[in-house]
Amino acid sequence: MTMRLSLGIESSLARSEFKNFKLDMWPPHPSFPIVIDESGNTISRYGEDIWDLTPWATKSVIINFRDRRLSPINIELLKQVLAWWLYGPTAIRHPRTLRQAFYDIRPLFALCSSNNIAASDISRFPNVANQLPTMLSDAATTFSRLHVLYSQREEIGFEILSHAALKRLASQIQTHHARQTPYIPPRIWLYQMERLKQFLDDFHKHQAQLEDCFNYCLDAYAKSYHNLEAACRAGKSEAALPFKSIKYSALGKNASTQYGTFSAIAKRFLIADLLVRWCGTNGETETDSSKLSVRALSTYFSLVQVVGKALILNLTLMRADEAESLRVNCLQIEEDPRFGSIYIIRGRTTKTIRDDDARWPTSPHVCPAITALSLISRWRMRCALANSDVKKSRDEVANPPLFVRAYEPWGSMNRKDLEKKIATRPHSRTYHQISTDYPKLFERESIRIEKSDLDSARLINPGLDSRIFDTGKIWRFGWHQLRRTGAVNMQASGLVSDSSLQYLLKHASRAMSLYYAQGFSRLRLNNQARLEYLRTMYETLGNEISALLSDRFISPHGERRKDEILRLVGSADSKKLANLAKSGKVSWRETLIGGCTKRGPCPYGGIDNIARCAGGDGGPPCADVLYDRDKLPELQQL
Repeated sequence: MTMRLSLGIESSLARSEFKNFKLDMWPPHPSFPIVIDESGNTISRYGEDIWDLTPWATKSVIINFRDRRLSPINIELLKQVLAWWLYGPTAIRHPRTLRQAFYDIRPLFALCSSNNIAASDISRFPNVANQLPTMLSDAATTFSRLHVLYSQREEIGFEILSHAALKRLASQIQTHHARQTPYIPPRIWLYQMERLKQFLDDFHKHQAQLEDCFNYCLDAYAKSYHNLEAACRAGKSEAALPFKSIKYSALGKNASTQYGTFSAIAKRFLIADLLVRWCGTNGETETDSSKLSVRALSTYFSLVQVVGKALILNLTLMRADEAESLRVNCLQIEEDPRFGSIYIIRGRTTKTIRDDDARWPTSPHVCPAITALSLISRWRMRCALANSDVKKSRDEVANPPLFVRAYEPWGSMNRKDLEKKIATRPHSRTYHQISTDYPKLFERESIRIEKSDLDSARLINPGLDSRIFDTGKIWRFGWHQLRRTGAVNMQASGLVSDSSLQYLLKHASRAMSLYYAQGFSRLRLNNQARLEYLRTMYETLGNEISALLSDRFISPHGERRKDEILRLVGSADSKKLANLAKSGKVSWRETLIGGCTKRGPCPYGGIDNIARCAGGDGGPPCADVLYDRDKLPELQQL
């Protein structure tokens, strides 16, 4: 190859003076340094099974080619594709996007390996190629990438799908119907909120004991290894561990008996029951406190981070990545003479490059989560600061990240993990993985989907995937569901008004909604969050309007008047109704007796005064009102 290829990743480490910046041969030599850190050290070479892209990212990003499903020839071809996406003329700019592209295209290479063919020959086997649409998780995106690879096949040196094979694949890919992120049903959403609150209440109740036990354990390790730095660095000898091993204590194989077992220490500090209550694994419902190891303390600290993150996402419109990038000073409280205390989270948005100082109005219920996360961050930073191998900046020392990986001396002995920068955030598991890895956080029966749950979820998401979400199945949580559900609930859709506690939580969201409406002009809000909020508002409004066609709603002036009011609605779907609502062609505002369909302001006081709606002033009922039969019991009670 005569052309010189340069590294296309967007990173301060993509430097022309580094050896990995330009490729002088194609494919790269196995010893070529793919990733180099800020000190100029080679982290990953082309020929290695694992490429660690973490130096280019703010969190751990690993590409692992060690896969039993892949044959050696297809591993080599897959590496060339990834290297081309790094150095080619249409290089992928972000390391996490590259990793996702790897996950998206890997099934193609696995399919070829299972059929004993090279990926470069798949076009010669149409029966194999025809299986691709069902194998690819994101067929449309992968098709686009494969098309680009085809157009650059001469430079790459091989072809994966020919032009004819690409045409067949395009015809097989079904028209994409974007699925909205599932809306968590009120009962399940309320349950997970209550469990998160219970966990944090438990943490704060034992905060002093946890800190005392943590400091005691650190001091024990520091004495056993002569100082804290030696204890926190990797490669330590197990012979010097301060606590007796549960496995070998009965055999006398652990020479250190000064401190006894951690189980006894946990009981002494009154945290054994706390660890047992929340840290069960592998589906256990009970854990024997006599079998606790000191690593249970780190497991519990990591669970605090998970719970704190979940609560933040529930009470803001943040993305998971945005929450993970917060610092310990992220919470601000502003005093407004009209609205009182206003709680704001300050951080960096991951979707707008220049917005490093974004704001998210939130609820006061977020305070226990921020406090707990700050404590865990401070405790773990003590270990990170003691370890000279850990790279940290002055800014990170002065204002640490809210989420810090485990640097405790009893944790991982992997030097690569311990040498990662403070800014490199710990690996993020999905919310579904969290509920599986920590089975005591949510009881499975409490998040099993009931018919009413499914009805509520489908009212917001009619196209809900029944293979995953159906009656009798366990609700499969996702981080983005919290963002979506929060946006829906902020609209006070009426779907969640059957619970008093839900109402209180919704009241906090109403204050949040009010602040969005009245404060955004003087507050720098995250634009993506605002768009999500507004889009959800009109989607919810569209769903409400579609329900007006049912017999549940009546006009005091008869069916003919109702037909006149709803003539624009007809058989329109929710998306069309959302657009009609957005353009102001249809209107719906919920009231105590039903709702108002009047476009524009009401001359009689609007939805705050319903006396005129029902003709309570002696005149006929309002022509724009619709009564809701379901509200009759509530009205009779009032």
